[in-house]
Amino acid sequence: MMDTMTTERPVQRQLDAYNARDLQRFIAEYTDDVQVFRPPATQPALSGKAALAEHYATHRFNLPDLHAELVSRMVLGNKVIDHERIVGVGEGTMEAAAVYEVRDGLICTVWFFNAG
Repeated sequence: MMDTMTTERPVQRQLDAYNARDLQRFIAEYTDDVQVFRPPATQPALSGKAALAEHYATHRFNLPDLHAELVSRMVLGNKVIDHERIVGVGEGTMEAAAVYEVRDGLICTVWFFNAG
């Protein structure tokens, strides 16, 4: 049985780093071969830590009002499912669900589902 706290810790740390716009702390919580999906697309939107860092440096952490609020969290085995409310990206508030898969204490796969 996987320890819920062990699974949850890297997800919480990356959320904290996201809100601090601290790129180094943020990417430290991901595996080198991380894959990020945006269903219904079946191919990864981002593949690898370098691509992840580049995307967040140029499309997120440069936004002055960026903030993600954790609405709810569920831990199921090695998956963490977060309902997030994000502001500072485009107009208004974005609702999203993020599913994080944790392997050996790091996030290896992410699926982002946007509402609407």
